[in-house]
Amino acid sequence: VQLQASGGGSVQARGSLRLSCAASGRTVSSYAMAWFRQAPGKEREFVSVISRYGGTTDYRDSVKGRFTISRDNAKNTVYLQMNSLLPEDTAVYYCAGSSASIIYRNPQYYDYWGQGTQVTVSS
Repeated sequence: VQLQASGGGSVQARGSLRLSCAASGRTVSSYAMAWFRQAPGKEREFVSVISRYGGTTDYRDSVKGRFTISRDNAKNTVYLQMNSLLPEDTAVYYCAGSSASIIYRNPQYYDYWGQGTQVTVSS
């Protein structure tokens, strides 16, 4: 499966963005889907994950209550709605797909990665 992330941009603090991850080559419902991010000079970190049919989600603590992950399997797309953005959310955001039967935060369980989309939040 090929993943294409989009929707990044530059916003001021407390603004919002919605990231999209479009899948092609295979139906996205075959995978748990996650978002990771990587800021300059830092390691890639888990942001959020959603199970294959959307019944289970997980978020890193710093984004709980601000970010919402969702998926539309009919459109083969996964979303990350980001509200109340903070400067520390600035990073390149990557979507990833895992064929594992349960959701994971560890990137080693993800088989497919999109190219990343830049999110910049200014104070």
